[in-house]
Amino acid sequence: MSLQSKADTASTVAIVDAWEKLAARRRFYTILGLAILFAAFVASVRFADDSNAGHFFDRLPHLFDFLSWLIPKDWNDVWRALLGIASPNDQGGEEHNFTVGRVPLWGGFYIPNYIELMIVTINIALISTLVGFVVAVPLSFFAARNLAPSNPLRILVKRLMEFLRAFPEIVIAGLFSAVLSIGPAAAIIAITLHTIGAVGKLFFEVIENIDMKPDEGMTAVGGNWLERVRFGSLPQVLPNFTSYALLRLEINVRASTIIGAVGGGGIGEALKLSISRGFGAKTMALVLLLFVTIVVVDQVSAALRRRLVGEAAFVPVH
Repeated sequence: MSLQSKADTASTVAIVDAWEKLAARRRFYTILGLAILFAAFVASVRFADDSNAGHFFDRLPHLFDFLSWLIPKDWNDVWRALLGIASPNDQGGEEHNFTVGRVPLWGGFYIPNYIELMIVTINIALISTLVGFVVAVPLSFFAARNLAPSNPLRILVKRLMEFLRAFPEIVIAGLFSAVLSIGPAAAIIAITLHTIGAVGKLFFEVIENIDMKPDEGMTAVGGNWLERVRFGSLPQVLPNFTSYALLRLEINVRASTIIGAVGGGGIGEALKLSISRGFGAKTMALVLLLFVTIVVVDQVSAALRRRLVGEAAFVPVH
């Protein structure tokens, strides 16, 4: 074997040996880190269990007792509750009184109480998404690095968006509920503010990735900043903006339900009361209605996104 071959073999052996040592060191650190995390998890769980008056682990066998309380005695009451139909099991109590809250239309036609509450929830989400979209679009152009009129303005707008999305909707709703009283107004304001901050970030990131050649063309012919945005940038980003807005609508339907549980109006408040009182049929009806609504909103939004963005965007490229 020549000297060169021996040198190459020795170099290869040294590289393999170094790689094996590095891999062993990484495995050791990974195992050590997981062990530390597991020890911290066990310690925190034990501390929480000792601090809990009910002792979590002692109550663990009763975890599913709560669900058993919500099983309806008569499953037909689920449909009666959903459609606002009187129940033969009604003994004058609130549990089986399904006709209360119906909204009369004409003659014997009416909107069931839970359907009306679901409409309120959807309206909260729609208004919040629409207003948030209208405000976030211009703000996103001020925040985009490649189109912002000035750097101080860009930084200010970005900090504003970060502030608006820093707090969960339920926290903002709680603040405005104390000022505006309980009702949909607080929920609309809370979801709108969070929507502006959330979609505004997505919007200006889309803007920062656009093709700048149309903007350069508009600048070359003497277009001002507004004209550059209107004719050079907005047509490129509007389909993605609309797609993100539809995605946000799905999120806002869920958010408005949660906020309703703290006094924001809509179906969330009814669901909270039904669960807390152990009304099985009403709870199942509300859960079913909420599930169907979310599925319908998701499917409609997905269909609209496909029409706007184009079917080719959803076809995998091989």
